Amino acid sequence: MNWLLVVAGAMAGAPLRYLTDRAVQSRHDSVFPWGTLTVNVAGCLLLGLLTGAAPHRLQLLLGTGLCGALTTYSTFSYETVRLARDGARGYAAANAAVSVVCGLAAACAGVALAGVMWK
Repeated sequence: MNWLLVVAGAMAGAPLRYLTDRAVQSRHDSVFPWGTLTVNVAGCLLLGLLTGAAPHRLQLLLGTGLCGALTTYSTFSYETVRLARDGARGYAAANAAVSVVCGLAAACAGVALAGVMWK
C-alpha cells in the first residue's frame, strides 16, 4: 500500500514541476534556470516541513512522492553543465552555488518551522 502513496504523490509532483518551471522561466529573459531553482527550493522547504513532524504515510505521499517528482537534481545538473558548455560559466557557477545554499537553507527553515508548528 505504501507504494501507492508514493505513486499518487509523484503523479501530482511531476506535472506540478513542469508547469511551475515553465511559468517561472517564461517570466525571466535570462539563460539562468529560474524555474528549476524555484521547484527545487520549494521542494526542499516542503520536505523539511514534512520531515520535521509529518506522520509516515504523509511523508510517503508528499515527501517521497510529491517532492521526489517535484524536485529535480538531474535537470539542475544538466542545466549547470549546459550553461558552462555554452560559455555562461558565471551563470553555471551561480546556479550551482545558489541551488545548494538555498536548498539547504529551505530544508533547514522547513524543519525549524515544523518544530514551531507541531510542538
